[in-house]
Amino acid sequence: MKVTVDAIVVGAGHNGLVAANLLADAGWSVVVVEATPRPGGAVRSGFITAPGYLSDLFSSFYPLGIASPVLRDLDLGLDWRHAPDVFTHLLPDGRAATVNRDISVTMASMEQFAPGDGERWRSAYEEWRGISGPLVEAVLRPFPPVRAGAALLGRLKVPGAVRMARRLVLSVRQLGSELFRGEGATLALAGCALHTDLSPEEAGGGVYGWLLAMLGQEVGWPVPAGGAQRITDALVDRLTARGGEIIYDAPVERVLIARGRAMGVRTAGGQDLRARRAVLADVPAPALYLDLVGERWLPPRMVDDLTHFRWDGATVKIDWAVRGKIPWRNPAAAGAGTVHLGADLNGLTRYSAELATDTVPDKPFLLFGQMTTADPRHSPPGTESAWAYTHLPHREHWAAGEIEEHVARMEAVVEEHAPGFGGLVAGRNVFSPAGLERENPSLVGGSLGGGTSAAFQQLFLRPVPGLGRADTPVDRLFLAGSSAHPGGGVHGAPGANAARAALARDRRIAGSVYRAVISAAHRGVLG
Repeated sequence: MKVTVDAIVVGAGHNGLVAANLLADAGWSVVVVEATPRPGGAVRSGFITAPGYLSDLFSSFYPLGIASPVLRDLDLGLDWRHAPDVFTHLLPDGRAATVNRDISVTMASMEQFAPGDGERWRSAYEEWRGISGPLVEAVLRPFPPVRAGAALLGRLKVPGAVRMARRLVLSVRQLGSELFRGEGATLALAGCALHTDLSPEEAGGGVYGWLLAMLGQEVGWPVPAGGAQRITDALVDRLTARGGEIIYDAPVERVLIARGRAMGVRTAGGQDLRARRAVLADVPAPALYLDLVGERWLPPRMVDDLTHFRWDGATVKIDWAVRGKIPWRNPAAAGAGTVHLGADLNGLTRYSAELATDTVPDKPFLLFGQMTTADPRHSPPGTESAWAYTHLPHREHWAAGEIEEHVARMEAVVEEHAPGFGGLVAGRNVFSPAGLERENPSLVGGSLGGGTSAAFQQLFLRPVPGLGRADTPVDRLFLAGSSAHPGGGVHGAPGANAARAALARDRRIAGSVYRAVISAAHRGVLG
């Protein structure tokens, strides 16, 4: 079967689907080629633990999703649901720091750790509210963010912009110590920062913690009613309604290139699909450049830079079907959609240091999700569909026994904070790093973010120095996955940036042709 369309999108993850939708909106014919039997990448749901218990298989809570101008402009019609509390950080001594969309509830929680920290939290939030709109736009739009950057500068003025530049490079420990006096508020930021692979001591970690915590205060960490799959389903339905097509079970083995231009793709089954205008790839940068393109078409220096590309940490994720509500020792955790557990601030630093030194942590820090608490459709009344994940060092191989031992460590941490939890478990599913990659080939070695969040691999340094935009060294080929700026998270920005770059390139070429024709006509060459 011969297929020729305006654009081919490699990968039906949410970024690929966003890109395909934007191109279809522009009137392009689009085919998405997906390696697996189903769309969504890391935005999917399924019944994997016990009958009647719905699990969000990979990603779940979506502060960046609800705040994203990209997803908002697509008008997906999602019904967002919120847990009573946004998140809670449980300390080893049993205390809890809780963020709630009601600022007074958050303030009361932070005040328990140090007098005045409630007002300090309010002050930090008011500062955030003053710039959140243009800041989120600047983060999620193509680099450099000229319009959003100008709007942000207009809000901050020059002295404020200088202070903001300093904040961007602070560690989360340093930022917390400057904003607050007690450990609770700092831990709220630090736990959020550890949703990435950054330690409490690492430059740039502060801004991640601040961003996620303040988004939680402003818009919450919601879930779509009916699960993460609703995001994917909405994107697929929107695309097909505009004439887009998705081909499943068709791994791409090569981008077809002629005279330095991307001309289409070849699948592992030997089918060639031709693209008249562009090829967009929602795959990790090393896979695109080294496997699908090949060194022949790349600058030598870029090939060398790719050898230094750093993945974020590996991940182990457990999903549970629980025959009741989680028996938290501290009831403050009962209403939280997400619970951070297993460490105080120094414990987070030790945990991160162990990962950095290729050591498996004895007491892992866990991100724990209570999905039914956020959306009752996830399990029967009075029960809980829960998950937890933690990070491991990034390695090529993990033995099954090593993963089993670490799962036991993870469940011991939960049991410590919720005695009797294990006796309520009716079903369980474990995704090892290799299991995550089998389900979604873009989660290489269990890496969730498409590459480290460290400052040396961000902005114009992502995925390698000089490639801060979706454009690649191959004409008409664009990087649309989370290895591109602005990185991981379910917000659609890499896909949208790639689609805009493809459309802009096409307009430039069309304009050049038009000017050439007019010039020739004026010279009397035509007619």
